[in-house]
Amino acid sequence: MTILSELKAIVGDGHVLTGDDARPFAQDWTGRYRSAPLAVARPGSTAQVAAILRLATRNRTPVVPVSGNTGLAGGTGGADGAILLSLARMNRIREINPRARVAVVEAGVVIETLQRAAEDEDLVFPLSFGARGSAMLGGALSTNAGGANVLRYGNARDLCLGLEAVLPTGEVVDLMRALRKDNSGYDLRHLMIGAEGTLGVITAAVVRLFPAPRARATAMVALPALDGALALLNRLQDETGGAVEAFEYMPRRYLEEYLARTPGARPPFDDAHPVNVLVELAATAPRDAVPGPDGAVPVAAQLETVLARGLEAGDVADAVVARSEAERAEMWARREAAAEVCLAEGRVVNNDIAVPLDRVAAFLDRAGARVAALDPAAVPLVVGHLGDGNLHYAVRLGNDDAELADAVMDAVEDVVLALGGSFSAEHGIGMTKRPSMARRKDRGALHAMRAIKAALDPAGVMNPGKLLP
Repeated sequence: MTILSELKAIVGDGHVLTGDDARPFAQDWTGRYRSAPLAVARPGSTAQVAAILRLATRNRTPVVPVSGNTGLAGGTGGADGAILLSLARMNRIREINPRARVAVVEAGVVIETLQRAAEDEDLVFPLSFGARGSAMLGGALSTNAGGANVLRYGNARDLCLGLEAVLPTGEVVDLMRALRKDNSGYDLRHLMIGAEGTLGVITAAVVRLFPAPRARATAMVALPALDGALALLNRLQDETGGAVEAFEYMPRRYLEEYLARTPGARPPFDDAHPVNVLVELAATAPRDAVPGPDGAVPVAAQLETVLARGLEAGDVADAVVARSEAERAEMWARREAAAEVCLAEGRVVNNDIAVPLDRVAAFLDRAGARVAALDPAAVPLVVGHLGDGNLHYAVRLGNDDAELADAVMDAVEDVVLALGGSFSAEHGIGMTKRPSMARRKDRGALHAMRAIKAALDPAGVMNPGKLLP
């Protein structure tokens, strides 16, 4: 039998796509990485995933897992001649357990679908980013995705209690336990999370759910300088007992690009400001969410009080508090358009970096100077999760020179490492950042990672050409 006929025997003729039918899977969201895969296989069960991986390992055929295909680092690229493995059919929410506040879900569940199911039980699954309407849980776990709510809830890794994964041998690793504590040896769950499909395929997970906020308070805040942002964040955390869910940075240049590219969009303030922050607080306790005799919601009143003090002291230049869900949605629309705005045209060097919270301003100053020295025509387009030190530092170059792009990325990494940061915060490594891994990753860590890869995937079939230099 040919590999294609064996794939069809495993998943059925209608779930092996080739030619034009496979083309939508063979290009990533950025359009930078295109492939000519052998086929797209769409298994409907863990047993079928295991059979496919046994087949691939036996024939030394590469397997590239693909979820919502919303990644920005080329994690599904380089798939020429490979089996693209889509888990879109494995999309069942097996259980929502309100008492334990967990959900048992398959890897093909779309993030937003899981969030809506949690909302039906007055709970939230807090992993939140712009692509949540198409991104799937398996991809989010495989890249250890972050998003806007990391400040309060953590990354995908922090939200996952249990995991099911299939190794290249076809062996199923069943760690589907809803435990907060389990010290029974190596934590293979955490090994699979963030491995980008290079060690196996995540097929299901047990994830944490949280009480749904009873009230939210959202505002756009303008600051005279970025240095004041951390002080504002700390004040808000202190005043509200850690109720800040999001603290998102949008500088003036980014907002100008957003307004120019978005018909009907409105600026957040009458005047333009160099530093703009989207702040969102969420309250779950009735004491913070139930309106008082004056009709004021306590969490909103706390936000307004802190901002009013900042305005009086000159620490805050302007502030607008959302008075309706429509105004809140308008504020979030500015931030969630980041990928479309920053990657819209030209040669873009897409850096996804993290530095300690008190060094964000220093990074922007130093990186801006280094980039300008290399390319005076370059335009940095920056947004970021300011509350956790993660900046998306996209640089639109003045020309399409690949060597210039490499030099700019290298220079940005120099600044990041000098400040004690990381060249990859939440997008993953994929193909885009493999040169960065070769330049910057600790030698001992790389040696250990290669040893793990060789032990679990000796045939080298799992998502080859990704993550490891």
